[in-house]
Amino acid sequence: MNIIVCIKQVPDTTQVRIDPKTNTLIRQGIPTIVNPYDLHALEAAVELKENHGGFITALTMGPPQAKEALKEAISAGCDGGVLLTDRAFAGSDTLATSYILSAAIRRLDADNKVDLIICGQQSIDGDTAQVGPGIAQRLNYSQLTYVSKIREMDIELGNVIVERRLENGTQVVSGRLPALITVVKEINEYRYASLANLIKAAKFEPIIWNQEYLKLDKSRIGLKGSPTTVRRIFAPPRKSSGEIVNYKSENSREIMKSIIDIISKVRQ
Repeated sequence: MNIIVCIKQVPDTTQVRIDPKTNTLIRQGIPTIVNPYDLHALEAAVELKENHGGFITALTMGPPQAKEALKEAISAGCDGGVLLTDRAFAGSDTLATSYILSAAIRRLDADNKVDLIICGQQSIDGDTAQVGPGIAQRLNYSQLTYVSKIREMDIELGNVIVERRLENGTQVVSGRLPALITVVKEINEYRYASLANLIKAAKFEPIIWNQEYLKLDKSRIGLKGSPTTVRRIFAPPRKSSGEIVNYKSENSREIMKSIIDIISKVRQ
């Protein structure tokens, strides 16, 4: 079984800033972590490998320092890692990013047929949840999103059955392999790395591919290939505590009128 896990290195802070010229995130000088949702994607892949065997490749796009994210993926139990890095990729939105990642996956598939792609539900810096579905659409893979449990994986029959977490319940769906799934954090608990995997990660050097190697259309990557831009990013303000009013009157009409007056003032 050949599994690819797409991961992303994201800012470890809510105090992000925007470059006024490019409208992209300023990442210099900001500590980074592996996107938390992607950690659960890594764990899901490792659990499948333990049950079915196979090979796990971590795939990420970013600056050269993003190889640290791949090292963490190796410590989690991945077997290999590919870093897509090129100045031409800078400023790519979700459309351009899914184009670049899908091109890399095609390269990997040519060497060893891909059965499953696992992504985190979304990244904490963009919160769009668009890249995973974008990859599936470009590769024409079955698309199963917001997965909270992988019920069954049958490699011989080429079928996967999962539970999807919805706002009002759970949906059980099946899809044909190859497939792409995006997972929610409730799917598992990310385990601590073993000593053997930590040693392996310390020595690991990723495969590095750039725009030229992937033979990408330059008009579809970076800022030129990104129809969307970020105008403003901010942390939502903290909610103030509600107002508590004690009414001496037992007259329901008077109480209701008082409540309406308070709401009217707040809305003004």
